[in-house]
Amino acid sequence: QGTGHSSPVVWDDLVFITTAHPDTAQVALLAIHVSDGKTLWSKQYTLKPLKMNRLNSYAASTPAVDADHVYAVWYGAGQTLMTALDHQGRELWTRDFGRTSLVHGASASPIVYQDLVIFAHEQPENDQGLQGYWYALDCKTGQTRWRVKRANSAKVSYSTPCIYRSHSRQDQLIFNGNAYGLCAVEPLTGHLLWDMKSILPARVVASPVLAGGLIVNTCGSGGGGKQMTVIRPAGAESAGAQTAYTLSGRVVPYVPTPLARDKWLFAVHDGGQISCLEMATGKALWREKPGGRFYSSPVCARDKLFCVDMTGTCIVLKASDQYELLAVNDLGESSYATPAIANGRLFVRTLSQLICIKSQSGS
Repeated sequence: QGTGHSSPVVWDDLVFITTAHPDTAQVALLAIHVSDGKTLWSKQYTLKPLKMNRLNSYAASTPAVDADHVYAVWYGAGQTLMTALDHQGRELWTRDFGRTSLVHGASASPIVYQDLVIFAHEQPENDQGLQGYWYALDCKTGQTRWRVKRANSAKVSYSTPCIYRSHSRQDQLIFNGNAYGLCAVEPLTGHLLWDMKSILPARVVASPVLAGGLIVNTCGSGGGGKQMTVIRPAGAESAGAQTAYTLSGRVVPYVPTPLARDKWLFAVHDGGQISCLEMATGKALWREKPGGRFYSSPVCARDKLFCVDMTGTCIVLKASDQYELLAVNDLGESSYATPAIANGRLFVRTLSQLICIKSQSGS
């Protein structure tokens, strides 16, 4: 029913995915049965055509899902729509947050925290009175529970926020971007807990990675990464947030989000290289190029990494400090989307297809 770059999201026997027709700006949210691949329902919307980077898509934002609802964000010319539907496809609410003026088009994805759906509606520096905000909406009604005004930037962030949990403090909602560095807010109120400014000198596309009491942040420009800044957050091992280490050069990815596994950090690079770093120190352990260029992020199941390159080749590596290539599988079509793993199944989205692969053990 179209093409897209968004990742699939899974809840029980349903997988949700968005698609778009690039010429007509008609988009759709689909619910597909995991068991047989049949479409349960499709909800369509027509956007106003938007000028964007040729590598972007109207179906770039990944939906968020909880036990009752699925939430999707759509960007058209002069409009930013968020819509909530139940698992049977009945629309609960839709809100329009107005225009966003981004050179490459938009792709920010929402997340769910308790009874809130949260997303970043950021704006570049402009003379049109457009102001960026972070929003937290009531999941059932769509009403704004809080919003936080953010400084506009020449290099707007495209990353998805995440929740950091520590034993010593409350949950922290983490945002990263060039304009404001790294910020933690209280997720139920939007109250600023701490921030570290000027730690990310270029555009942020990859989401923060939370692992080993650290927050990994990357930024870049053009076709590659520029800097990785690893933070020890407030509430982890110290009273205030501190920089653990900073890396630059070829070990830093740009678009793909790194993946933490045990003591290691695996970085999949836009140019095609894959690196393994020591999480605690950033020491490079290996760097290889088993496939083509990457826009999607790696995922991990047990001790295997799954990395899908832009040509649609799924590369399987051992998640280890020793490089081991396990398999190379041609999916038959280009892919920019990060796979999903749920209930012993791997869901891979190519440009126009959704592929479900079940593990031999079923777990």
